[in-house]
Amino acid sequence: MIKKCAWDTYEEKDLKKLEKICKEYREFLDLGKTERECVDQIINTIEAEGYRELDSVIKQGGKPKAGDKIYSVWMNKAVVMFQLGKKPFSEGINILGAHIDSPRLDVKQVPFYEDIFHAFAYMDTHYYGGVKKYQWVTLPLAIHGVVVKKDGTTVELNIGEDEDDPVFFISDLLIHLAGSQLEKTGAKVIEGEALDLIAGSKPFVFGKNDEKSENKAKELIKAGILDILKKNYDIDEDDFFSAELEVVPAGKAREAGFDRSMILGYGQDDRVCAFTSMRAMLDVKNLDRTLCCILVDKEEIGSVGATGMQSAFFENAVAELMNLTGEYSELAVRRCLSKSCMLSSDVSAGYDPTYDSSFERRNAAWLGAGMCFNKYTGARGKSGSNDANAEYIAHLRKILDDKKVVWQTAELGAVDAGGGGTIAYILALYGMNVIDSGVAVLNMHAPWECTSKADIYEAYRGYKAFAEGASL
Repeated sequence: MIKKCAWDTYEEKDLKKLEKICKEYREFLDLGKTERECVDQIINTIEAEGYRELDSVIKQGGKPKAGDKIYSVWMNKAVVMFQLGKKPFSEGINILGAHIDSPRLDVKQVPFYEDIFHAFAYMDTHYYGGVKKYQWVTLPLAIHGVVVKKDGTTVELNIGEDEDDPVFFISDLLIHLAGSQLEKTGAKVIEGEALDLIAGSKPFVFGKNDEKSENKAKELIKAGILDILKKNYDIDEDDFFSAELEVVPAGKAREAGFDRSMILGYGQDDRVCAFTSMRAMLDVKNLDRTLCCILVDKEEIGSVGATGMQSAFFENAVAELMNLTGEYSELAVRRCLSKSCMLSSDVSAGYDPTYDSSFERRNAAWLGAGMCFNKYTGARGKSGSNDANAEYIAHLRKILDDKKVVWQTAELGAVDAGGGGTIAYILALYGMNVIDSGVAVLNMHAPWECTSKADIYEAYRGYKAFAEGASL
């Protein structure tokens, strides 16, 4: 079966809407390079569209009704949104779910050190998620995140994105001396403990009124950096114990190709699905079934922790909302979730002709062929996958075809080539219908990932069609 090319289906009005959505998406990527930044953007966007915070709705009392828009944030790193439909929760809800964390480097709690020859001061890091470590060297890098002081004051850092900002980098060995290095496997060319940022090289010069400790006298470059942080941000070295700082590629998402048909940017796994899910949710109204959009943290490390999908925060939010509508009981919540339909919105591996042997062409996701469905992900004989059932897939086929959404099916690479997982299996534990769906990505988990504008647009259209039509 030859895949349909989404670009062939567009008229001028479609291309205008496609470009508008993709421009908004690039702005979303630029402003949301961490989970916290994504949540801030999302809240600003949805509150402008009439969404109210669940806690304030609870305090105000009253009974939410069809058409009401409510959201809940957990620890500033996960958010769940609801648009209430006409039908009761007991008949199930429609769910769009994606994750907003991406592979990166995290700054350690004791980050600063100076090399023994006093040439450089470094920030020590620990990589987060599945990365090819060698891809992160010699790039301009930025630091995003928060430092929370003992008095509860939060200092937000975003250093490296403005043209006047300094950037950071990880050094690599010059090719002239790299003979032994190049004999190593890709996994060992750059070791994890070598992924440390060069943070400065200028020794601190003490003034008459500066306090000169023995430590400062030994590590003058580090002392200079700590002095800058104190003057500019009122941050002490001990404050990094309670910091969440992420090292990400510096720079904006860009249009790619002479024809500008693609987007190259950091964090598209899985912010491409998070953005299109949110955008689709904002563009639907007068729903029969309640629509929910879950955007979570920690998927790249197993969906663990209080802000990951394995946390109870989503189930708690559903329970609170059902309590407000007068439908709550433990059994009612279970019935609601078991009768729900979900699109686990996550990216798939885009077919790359350069690495043809890693794919099975007929069952690969092609850039430009539309929204992508993975019946199963996982690895080693579908281990760790959800494996959606045939009845649900048939239901979705009809919904999408009726709306003329361009879509494709795929597997995550050739059998035994590897594999990966999503949040689908976690929601499936409730007994609901779930399937992985999203956008094909080239360079997945690299500092700069590539997507097709057509696939972004079709994902938006597909999520919107699902929200309006799923009812199995």
